[in-house]
Amino acid sequence: MSSYNIALNFEDGVTRFIECKAGEKVLDAAFRAKINLPMDCSDGVCGTCKCRAESGSYDLGDDYIEDALSEDEKDSGLVLTCQMVPESDCVIAVPASSAVCKTGQSKFAATVTRVEQHKDAAIVLELDVEAAAPVFLPGQYVNIDVPGSGQHRSYSFSSAPAEKKISFLIKKIPGGVMSTWLDSAQAGEKLELTGPLGSFYLRDVQRPLLFLAGGTGLAPFLSMLEVLARTNAQQKVHLIYGVTRDLDLVLVEAIEAYAAKLPNFSFATVVADADSNHPRKGWVTQHMPAESLNDGDVDVYLCGPPPMVDAVRQYFDDNGVKPNSFHYEKFTPNAVAK
Repeated sequence: MSSYNIALNFEDGVTRFIECKAGEKVLDAAFRAKINLPMDCSDGVCGTCKCRAESGSYDLGDDYIEDALSEDEKDSGLVLTCQMVPESDCVIAVPASSAVCKTGQSKFAATVTRVEQHKDAAIVLELDVEAAAPVFLPGQYVNIDVPGSGQHRSYSFSSAPAEKKISFLIKKIPGGVMSTWLDSAQAGEKLELTGPLGSFYLRDVQRPLLFLAGGTGLAPFLSMLEVLARTNAQQKVHLIYGVTRDLDLVLVEAIEAYAAKLPNFSFATVVADADSNHPRKGWVTQHMPAESLNDGDVDVYLCGPPPMVDAVRQYFDDNGVKPNSFHYEKFTPNAVAK
């Protein structure tokens, strides 16, 4: 009997994956996993279990009343989990916190296999997962406990989901808690991770995509590109990768490899430093071709520092750009160790 992976995204950023058997309703599968999704009647009458299906195919049947779920709500992607029977893997946004649903964040252990320094710009951290390969949505992040510090740091996966070997692209911060630990980290050392987390992830690809990466904000896009390559995605994808200095351009060879795998993928690199000899200088908003915006019929994903996010939003407002959807994640350098 087949089964499906269902991602439950709670409003506090926690994601839990459950297995839903063929013919099983999502609410029942969640309870079997000891996750108490909102519910009251469980008969399609009250509407308490209403959530939003963000991707996947499913059947809602006809055993619910319109007061619980109207046709307009159904057409907009709302579902009743007490009636929803998945027919594929699905992503469901739950309008409640994980604590209210009496579930928590998943924790798992991993072992350091590689630490690669990219001068003073970034660090690639590669880990082997000790138990089951972690399942996450491409673009999500985890919290990594920094050994001996009592602190954790948050990093987006740069690898694809469901792999035993996972990787991260980490900004190198002089005196930073994680950067300092990685300076002397050795293969074989153990780390504890918590996640997946975050609402920044790749949705169903139904139209052209525009990816905007700032610095190590490239990481989640590497995960997304790997998924797109594995699924042989046919939509146009354009990535603009902006950095401050020439030295900050890392893993460009990995992006070039995806350009060879994905026939409709293109990318451009941009350096802000006015003294750079790079062919494209300035900000990503100055190198955003009109065709990449596709007259608004485009899904835009942006991961970068807050000034970059604010600048892109302002650019869209000033130029009347209204993309079909705009998903973004801001990140800031972590505080230095005291």
